Amino acid sequence: MEHIVNTLIPIFSLILLGFYFKKTKFPSIDFWPMADKFTYYVLMPSLLVYKLSSANINLEYTLNLVITALLSVLVVFVSLVVFNKIVKFESRAFTSIMQGGIRFNSYVFLAFIDSLYGDKGLVLAAIVMAFVIPFINILCISTFAIYTRKGNFSFKSFLKTIVKNPLILACALGGLINGSGLELPLVSMKFLAILSNAALPVGLLSVGVGLEFKYLRSAKKELVVAVFGKLFYFPLVIYGIGFLFGLSGMMLSIAVVFGAMPTAVSGYILARELGGDTTLMASIITLQTLLCMLTLFLVIPIL
Repeated sequence: MEHIVNTLIPIFSLILLGFYFKKTKFPSIDFWPMADKFTYYVLMPSLLVYKLSSANINLEYTLNLVITALLSVLVVFVSLVVFNKIVKFESRAFTSIMQGGIRFNSYVFLAFIDSLYGDKGLVLAAIVMAFVIPFINILCISTFAIYTRKGNFSFKSFLKTIVKNPLILACALGGLINGSGLELPLVSMKFLAILSNAALPVGLLSVGVGLEFKYLRSAKKELVVAVFGKLFYFPLVIYGIGFLFGLSGMMLSIAVVFGAMPTAVSGYILARELGGDTTLMASIITLQTLLCMLTLFLVIPIL
C-alpha cells in the first residue's frame, strides 16, 4: 500500500500544482499554452526517442499487449455505440462521451508506468501508444463524421495527422534506430537524457493547467456514463481480454493502467474543430483526471 501511495501522490501533486499555477496566473497566462506545446513537440518526443532507441525490444513479447489494447478500445467503442442506441444521447454530446470513453492521457500514462516499472515499463507503454493513437483517432473522427456530419473522414487528412503527430514520429524514430542496430553517440544520448528528464513533470503540470471546474454542473447523465465507461468499464474489459491473451505480471498491469487512464486533453481540441460539445468535453476531462486517482488506488493493488 505504501508503494501505491508513493506512486500516486507525487503524480497528482504535480497535476494539482499545475492547476494552482493556472489560478494564480504564475508565471503568466500565456506561459502554459506555450509550455504545453513545447512539451508535446520537444520534451515528450525526446523522452520516447531516448528510451526506445536504447531499449531491448522484443516485438513478439509485446504483440499480445498491443492486440489487447487495440481490441479493448474497439470493444468499448462498440459498447458505447450500442448503449447510445438505447439511451439516445444528443449527437454532439455523444461525440464527447465517445472521446471520453476511448481516449487516454499519454502524459499521465507514461508518468504512472515510469513510476511503477521504470524504463522497461516505459518502453512497453510507448509501443502501445504508437499503435493505439492512430486507431483511436480513426474511431473518434469517424464518430464525428457520423453523428455531427462535420467530421467527414478523409484518409489523406488522417495520414497527415499521423505524419505530424510528434509522439508517433518519435516512437517510429526510436524504433528504427533500435531495429537498425545503430548506436547514437554518447553525447547525443546524454543530451536526450537531460532534455527528456523534464518531459513528465512539465507534462503533468500542463494536465493540471487544463482542468476546468466551471462546467461540471452543466451535464450529469453524460458525465456519469463517460466516467464509468472510461475509469471502470474499460479497465474491466482490458483485464478480461488481457487474461484471455495470456498477459500477466507487468504486462497485464500496463494494460489495465492504460485502460484506467483519464481521457486526453486533445479531445477538447477535436471537439472544438469538428463541432462537438466542448463544454461537456471539458467537464469529462476534468472529472476523469480527478477521479482516476481513486480508481487507480483501487485497481493497482489487485494486479
